[in-house]
Amino acid sequence: MTAQRQERNGSGAGAGFRPGIALIGLLAGLGTFAALAGFPTAAGAQTTERVIVNRYTGLAIEGYDPVAYFADARAELGRPNFEASQAGAVWRFRNESNRASFVAHPEIYGPQFGGYDPIDLARGVTYAGNPRFWLIVKQRLYLFGREQNRDAFAADPARQLRAAEARWPALEQGLAR
Repeated sequence: MTAQRQERNGSGAGAGFRPGIALIGLLAGLGTFAALAGFPTAAGAQTTERVIVNRYTGLAIEGYDPVAYFADARAELGRPNFEASQAGAVWRFRNESNRASFVAHPEIYGPQFGGYDPIDLARGVTYAGNPRFWLIVKQRLYLFGREQNRDAFAADPARQLRAAEARWPALEQGLAR
């Protein structure tokens, strides 16, 4: 076979456009872009841990500062130069003061249920909370996988917490240590 004929048939070193390979490359590139841009991805959230950690970065709550929810009343990304390790995760903070507060009291500032959505816990499943959907109730931080879950929780937090707390011990035992 001549080199020219090999190219038209898609064989040989000079093979032309291959749609299957192009699609795989595009999907891989989009996943890499999402991870580099800091967008949480379903594959990135680890839901077999007692504290949700991004398996690629090792960051808890996708790098958001857990103290900022209390101090600034909003979700703020932490900075790499203000980190602490706690519960098998790396936590990031906006400043040294937030870092020191968390280190002194991680049980207060860390998300309850390890960052799992309490509405889904009440249903008997572990689903990673999204740090952009959150509430503070009775001085505790709760993360939710969906905005609708946050709204349902806000409508009746006492009932939702009772249901989540009843299921949490059994679900927690099924998670990796």
